[in-house]
Amino acid sequence: MRIFNIFLIGIILNIYLVLSNPAEKAETSDISEAENLSDGENEEVNVNVDDNDIENVEEDSGVDDDEAEEEVENETNENEMSEYEIEHINMLDEYLGESTVLLRRNGDFPLAENERKIYLYGNGIRKTIKGGTGSGDINIRKFDNIETAFKNEGFEILTNDYLDAYDVCYQKAYDAYINKLKSEFDYDNPFAYLFAHFSVILNEPECDNLPVEKEGDVAIFVVSRISGEGVDRVNDKGDALLTDTERNTILTLAKGFKKFMLVLNTGGPVDLSGLDDVKNILVLSQLGTNTSKTLVDLVIGEKYPSGKLATSWTRNEDYFASMGNLTDINYVEGVYVGYRYFDSADVDVMFPFGFGLGYTDFKFNFKKVKIIGDRVSVDASVKNIGKFNGKEVLELYLSKPQTELDEPYQQLVSFAKTDELAPNGEETLRLEFNMSDFPSYDSKTQSYIIDKGSYIVRLGNSSRNTVPVAVIEVPSRVIVKKVENQIGNPGFEDKVFHSKKKDSLKGVKKLKLNVKSIKTETVDYNKKFEVSDVIKGLTTEEKIKFVVGAHSDDPNGSYVTTVAGVAGELYKFGDLKPVVLSDGPAGVNIARDYFIDEAGVHSTKGSLPESALEIVPEDLKAMFSFLFPKIPEGTKLHHQFTTAIPIGTALAQSWNIEFAELCGDIVGTEMNMFHINLWLAPALNIHRSILNGRNFEYYSEDPLISGMMAAHITKGVQQHKNTYVTLKHYTANNKENNRFGVSSNMSERAFREIYLRGFEIAIKKSNPGAIMSSFNLINGVHVSHHYGVIANVLRKENNFDNVIMTDWTVQNMALSDKYPDYDLCEIIKSSHDVVMPGSKNFYDQVTEAYKNNKLTIEEIEQSATRIYKLIKKIQE
Repeated sequence: MRIFNIFLIGIILNIYLVLSNPAEKAETSDISEAENLSDGENEEVNVNVDDNDIENVEEDSGVDDDEAEEEVENETNENEMSEYEIEHINMLDEYLGESTVLLRRNGDFPLAENERKIYLYGNGIRKTIKGGTGSGDINIRKFDNIETAFKNEGFEILTNDYLDAYDVCYQKAYDAYINKLKSEFDYDNPFAYLFAHFSVILNEPECDNLPVEKEGDVAIFVVSRISGEGVDRVNDKGDALLTDTERNTILTLAKGFKKFMLVLNTGGPVDLSGLDDVKNILVLSQLGTNTSKTLVDLVIGEKYPSGKLATSWTRNEDYFASMGNLTDINYVEGVYVGYRYFDSADVDVMFPFGFGLGYTDFKFNFKKVKIIGDRVSVDASVKNIGKFNGKEVLELYLSKPQTELDEPYQQLVSFAKTDELAPNGEETLRLEFNMSDFPSYDSKTQSYIIDKGSYIVRLGNSSRNTVPVAVIEVPSRVIVKKVENQIGNPGFEDKVFHSKKKDSLKGVKKLKLNVKSIKTETVDYNKKFEVSDVIKGLTTEEKIKFVVGAHSDDPNGSYVTTVAGVAGELYKFGDLKPVVLSDGPAGVNIARDYFIDEAGVHSTKGSLPESALEIVPEDLKAMFSFLFPKIPEGTKLHHQFTTAIPIGTALAQSWNIEFAELCGDIVGTEMNMFHINLWLAPALNIHRSILNGRNFEYYSEDPLISGMMAAHITKGVQQHKNTYVTLKHYTANNKENNRFGVSSNMSERAFREIYLRGFEIAIKKSNPGAIMSSFNLINGVHVSHHYGVIANVLRKENNFDNVIMTDWTVQNMALSDKYPDYDLCEIIKSSHDVVMPGSKNFYDQVTEAYKNNKLTIEEIEQSATRIYKLIKKIQE
């Protein structure tokens, strides 16, 4: 039994204060509330806003930085949209079709103007999901579900009996699930039990005898799946697999209806095997505020899909990567992650990486290739040969020779997207990459290398539809960068997979790399870190305050932030403004509703999601009452609304870096409006397994897509003054279950080529203001403790001199005692700058470590200096 002292309760309070609230009503399990919404009320929250509506709302803020500096007026009518909300929603709406992926089509869609009667089926019609749970949820003003969006467009919905019956079935299953969790409640370890059930997610239930029409004109079935922080997905029916109810209904509709479309309102893959009769399949994904409107626009032809998969979708049994056990995940696949595995092992996937159709068809033609130094350029034309407008993505892959190092069949090295092309329209794209940006890692020589041999450059529009366009001969091995191994031996050898595919290279142009064009870089691990004279002049006590986050000096007190619902603040130094932190990554995550008293601002929502409180037995609810605010009677409520951008996976599916930068621009604007300085996003961990519960926040199974999307959303945010991003979760954070105590065990090569690469790209291209480390361990050592992973790799190899913080650290929360707990001394020694969220107990631990000579004053000063520099930046 663990004893939870007052400090731990305080830490839990701080953590849950920063995590997001339950989903909007259209997403919740509260059927009674959903049923009480009349059609008229749903219409009031329509977010399909015309520019003409702007004059009818109160102008409480603008969207440029000068106006954003002014205080946002929060006294507006709660149901009226502000000008900035309208503008941001409309800015996003222009691009949302680009994040949707058409997997199959037979020409039945879009519908004709006279087709306005429709049969809507599936859990996603009323329980439409705009994004995942946890820190990635955004508290927007209003959200329409798919049923409402179709009604708003004038459709007559012919399935009210089905939808009502489904609601009854779901509520019964949900109540039973909550009662089960209550009965299993861990009285000996109550807070850990709540952490383990932070996101209470019911797998889609089986629902017998729902009224389903067997034939008709037009039907759509929407499969929704929600996932979230603190819990992983499962290979069960109702999550990664369809339920029998879903499968049978889908096949019935596909057989009997003249026009039928299956829609996936999910944050990740669902096994679609056995649905060969379904001729129209759309990955809608989770697009934020206008998710539902986007589906309607696609169905009626106001938008067209132009996305490509950034993660392979296939049968459940095709995936190789294991999620391990409670304490360890062995990454035995090495560098063979995602399509690198499927293409190398010749697995016949259903929908490959980079694949996606449109309403129209395209033809691409290779034009020319050249190499200057180590920079390769490929020009190709794209022509719209169909009958609808559309956009196409071209992808460039590199196949390396098999030498002393085994190599995947191919890896993505560049991509480009056309502008909108009308029928017969044509555009020439240039795709470029540097050979030195895609080296292999040789752990024996501890270096990044380009080995001797023939490198095939492939051009295509998916990983399974490419043609060789060049062969680059490398006459001798090139050492690109000389480093040192950092993470140790995982205790196993990586698996190797070799494709049996053969290429015909007859007529393919041959080029030669000038190996002298690449200069070897050697990392200096003796690099010294700066210490500010201002920091040197402070007392030891004040120096330590910089490195443990903002907190109350009272060990039982809670820290009141300057903005309601933010994740936290950094130390408030002297008369300088504190650095204010907001969660992400699907927008600025702050409290939707709040009140003000003599102590400051307070969110009206509790410190735990409402679903988590539901699982607490009645006899324990008094124990948890302190986690929920008590709003004095007669208190005036204030409101603040932000914009939900698409989830990371959806953004990556656009393959459009311009769209990523626009999303960052919107976030940066709203950060200025609400006085946020540091956004705890973007998140760019690799989709190693489709079962990771937070994959929806992340971009792709590929490091290049991940790094490029993160870099451009960072550029969008940081073009605004006093706004910075925090790349997270560094690194190999690929499991949510027991996230405080699970070790990602991997080879040095896999670490560097797969899990580090995206962060390196984002750092190099965008210089993010901060990086957040992950909860997990690597080869048995906490990432936050790991001097090699933090100081040597981030600071010295990648020259990252900005702030590094921990994730919201809680001690004694691992579900196993196999590995040591978090040690604040080791965290600071690794060159972390601040342990979040901050507490008096953390302060005392660091002070004790210093007094016992476990931590030097120089180590504290180095971290404090980087925090001080950030504080000074935001004063401008």
